[in-house]
Amino acid sequence: MVKKVDHIGIAVKNLDEALKFYQETLGLNLSGTEVVEQQKVKVAFLPIGDSEVELLESTEPDGPIAKYIEKKGEGIQHIAYRVDNIEEAIAEMKEKGVRMIDEKPRYGAGGAKIAFCHPKSTYGVLIELCQRD
Repeated sequence: MVKKVDHIGIAVKNLDEALKFYQETLGLNLSGTEVVEQQKVKVAFLPIGDSEVELLESTEPDGPIAKYIEKKGEGIQHIAYRVDNIEEAIAEMKEKGVRMIDEKPRYGAGGAKIAFCHPKSTYGVLIELCQRD
């Protein structure tokens, strides 16, 4: 079902400061940014190999990323796995007893269709299923 790691989402307080580290220290190149209004987040895309790092900065004090940082601090917020068919992947996860946050796919950054699995079903890791057409 899972094809590869699509991206790793990293929650940051300040996108510009974090970008300096990822670009100047690690040597990654920024391929673009996007604001995803529905999720109250600004995303910076940093490709690496056939995957990427996504830096996530909240656009609102009550956004999911702001709440995550308040509770756990900055750091890895989720790991996204690429799937060919998001609807089939959601159904398969549910059949296998995985609790889903998203019962239906929703819009994700970069035009992806995404669905999150609840971390209580995945050993504490927020897993995102991701389909890119």
